Amino acid sequence: MNYQAFYQETNEQARERFLLVWERIKEIEAEAGGKEPFADYFKRTAAYLNLLGSVYQKVESGELAQMETEALERQNESLYGEVFPEAYETSYANPEYAVRMLGEKFGPLLSLVAVQIRSKIEKAFRGDLLQLTIAMELFVEIYNRFEEEELPEKQDVQQDIYWYFHDYSEIFYEESLRRMLDSREDFEQEIVMDSDLSDLRYLYRYGAYIGENEKKIAAFLNAMPMEQIQAMADTYTEGYRMGFINTGKDLSKKETVEIRYPIGFERMVRAAVKNFEKMNLKPSMRASSISPNKQFDYDQRESRAFYLDKAYAERCLEVRKTYLEENKKMAAGYGGPAVIEVFGEVPFSPASKKEAPRYSEKQQQIEVYERSAAGQMLNQYIKGEERSFTIIAYPIPTIGAQFEEIFAETVKINTLDYALYRDIQQKIIDVLDTAEKVHITGKGKNKTDLYVKIWNLKDREKETAFENCVADVNIPVGEVFTSPVLEGTNGKLFVSQVYLNELNYENLEITFRDGMIADYTCTNFEDEAENQKYIRDNVLKHHETLPMGEFAIGTNTTAYRMAREFAIADKLPILIAEKTGPHFAVGDTCYSHEEDNLSYNPDGKAIVARENAVSALRKTDMEKAYFNCHTDITIPYDELDKITVIRADGSTEDIISDGRFVLTGTEELNKPLDECH
Repeated sequence: MNYQAFYQETNEQARERFLLVWERIKEIEAEAGGKEPFADYFKRTAAYLNLLGSVYQKVESGELAQMETEALERQNESLYGEVFPEAYETSYANPEYAVRMLGEKFGPLLSLVAVQIRSKIEKAFRGDLLQLTIAMELFVEIYNRFEEEELPEKQDVQQDIYWYFHDYSEIFYEESLRRMLDSREDFEQEIVMDSDLSDLRYLYRYGAYIGENEKKIAAFLNAMPMEQIQAMADTYTEGYRMGFINTGKDLSKKETVEIRYPIGFERMVRAAVKNFEKMNLKPSMRASSISPNKQFDYDQRESRAFYLDKAYAERCLEVRKTYLEENKKMAAGYGGPAVIEVFGEVPFSPASKKEAPRYSEKQQQIEVYERSAAGQMLNQYIKGEERSFTIIAYPIPTIGAQFEEIFAETVKINTLDYALYRDIQQKIIDVLDTAEKVHITGKGKNKTDLYVKIWNLKDREKETAFENCVADVNIPVGEVFTSPVLEGTNGKLFVSQVYLNELNYENLEITFRDGMIADYTCTNFEDEAENQKYIRDNVLKHHETLPMGEFAIGTNTTAYRMAREFAIADKLPILIAEKTGPHFAVGDTCYSHEEDNLSYNPDGKAIVARENAVSALRKTDMEKAYFNCHTDITIPYDELDKITVIRADGSTEDIISDGRFVLTGTEELNKPLDECH
């Protein structure tokens, strides 16, 4: 079976409906769209759906595979051009424009429909006729309401949208889970393994936006010697394998690895697939490209506000449960994700639009509940103590004129001598294990003044509170971390600028009281209420508070030197940035759902600081134990004054002073820092 077999039955069922609804859409476009001020909206949206219909036909007939590069580029621009920043201001996918042109009553709803239709681009390229058809039917159903003599009631249009998402949730969620778990859903695998990668036309087979980054990185990797490609793939797949070994998990039980990769990296991914095959792992795959407009993405982050209620959330959970129960053997064989990330985009600071959809307070609670329940459900079928992951990152051409040098330096960072770091980090851990608490302070304008309570060890000969993190699941090498004791963890965390989950934060300030977030602010917006909402929505993920789930000391001063040398500190992904100073994660611990699966450092000591007072609730109230989020916030060395161990007897010892490592045996880490001056 391949991916087309999954759609064969539903395509046949949908074909007659598709032909009928597509014919109606052609008529709507020819009719000039109906009444004002809605005529332009319906005409333009009908034209877009006609384009999607023609794309589907090109895929089905094989015409797409024969198209020349210039035609493919024009088609890609036609599909995505309306959300390019320069065109977005007059796009109905922009809720601000939709409200201005169509009014507050219908503008937001019709904008949502335009966005939903654009989400079907990839479905047309996959040959999923049913998903394309139901989107067309939604559009026609709403158009018909506006064809009546009187304008429809807002509630009626909203109900059309609600029942579309409710009734077809089974299709949406089953496909999402299948693409994660089932290697037979091989749309991406077929592109990676069977395409002529020297012919960049293959990039357009995905249906994703293909910009300069995707084209340039593919061409760059094509020019790279095969031994270098293989070395990159080996680092990536070996990290995945070692993640199982170092945590005592049995990789032989697993059948599937989920490869998540950026479009343009196919040559490396092809080598990785072959490596995974040697581990008896078949790939499921998810490819992604750089967004053509992050403001568009940000505007739609809470688009479910139009239809999210408790009944819908329960329906979605029911669909997930049914699929996982029917495919529990497949779920048990899922080993976890192997992720390739990219970095190099200009940090994005969004505009906050009052017209953009926003959750009500009740919907925020429902969303938190649904995410928590879905996380628990996944862990029931894909047990945390049996799965692992790996993640690695590379730069993309928009990082600047020195892209090739930065890429080469990143490859070096990803392959640093783990034994050297292991031994240095062990010296740091030996001192940290004597601590009752650790005091972290900033310097200059950095206001950080934070005390972190450390786990009390019962047997220091056999136990440790900190994990010695070498390059396995979390590449590159370079940190020691722990789950802090919440009670007694107090103070202020401050960073002048940080990039979290692709969003930029200026002067981020978080206050902790007994390990829980008590207050927060930033200076992104003039309105303080907007600053707090920005953090609550995107860092706290709509929770009232979150615990400090991790305290770590990054030791990868080589990565820090690279960031300063090429002036890319604001463009580093958290994967690398977290290794360039102390960092603090808000949310779950690093051992979420694995607290009882004991693991050991290279020196043989058991890592016992695996939970906190919140995650310990899993034994009595699972819903309160996990938040299903984990966001790392790093203080760079140049904003750091001291990291000081404070022992129960009152004695102290500095690990870092004035942003430099001062602990005996860590001097090697200062060499890259010296090169920054």
